[in-house]
Amino acid sequence: MNAVIFAGPSLPPAYLSPDPTLEWHPPVKQGEVYKAALTRPAIIGIVDGYFEVTPTVWHKEILWAMAQGIHVYGAASIGALRAAELHTFGMVGIGRVFAAYRDGILIDDDEVAVLHGPAELGYRAITEAMVNIRATLDNAIAESVVDFELAALLTQVGKELFYKERTWDTILRLAASRGGLPTPVANFAAWLQSGQVDQKRIDALDMIAAIRAHLGAGVTPLTVSYRFHETGYHKAAAQQFQ
Repeated sequence: MNAVIFAGPSLPPAYLSPDPTLEWHPPVKQGEVYKAALTRPAIIGIVDGYFEVTPTVWHKEILWAMAQGIHVYGAASIGALRAAELHTFGMVGIGRVFAAYRDGILIDDDEVAVLHGPAELGYRAITEAMVNIRATLDNAIAESVVDFELAALLTQVGKELFYKERTWDTILRLAASRGGLPTPVANFAAWLQSGQVDQKRIDALDMIAAIRAHLGAGVTPLTVSYRFHETGYHKAAAQQFQ
């Protein structure tokens, strides 16, 4: 039994285990879950995926994979989004980001979007994911580094930025330019060197742990509660990606 995992900036190469039961793939594109399902893995795990310049993973291909008895997990990034949308159909969501989307606390796709480098550079993130900013500010409040008022301001400034411009340097500069901050931004900036929380990575690692546990306990084929409909569009897409 094996699992196919799609990961990138949330779980870069340095974090990929050499476990022979895990088959690592780059961030998922449309059609790649379908192609992976054709190889009949026991489990498919989705962490990261492309969007904007490349068609993103299609809900229908995930539903098709599950209808073939394949368990599909999602966490951290596009995996969390798809799991929140499809958990009632049997997709398994893992982690804080998934739960926030599932419960309607988060609704925007940009919460998990980042600008990142290529695979050759380890998918190094160039911008900050909004979900990581929120988790970091929660941690700063818990450690009394910032108060709720400053955290709210920094969250607002971060959310207003386009995801390709969302960095801590930009957030702090814009927040400082507004003046009248309740606590010194400089103190928080210094704390950031060691206090940042990468919630996406935490969730991705939790998903890998859950998949390993599932494989270790033995995997029986998934039984879904729905009947998969072979629409004309799905047939055409399937022919394209075979």
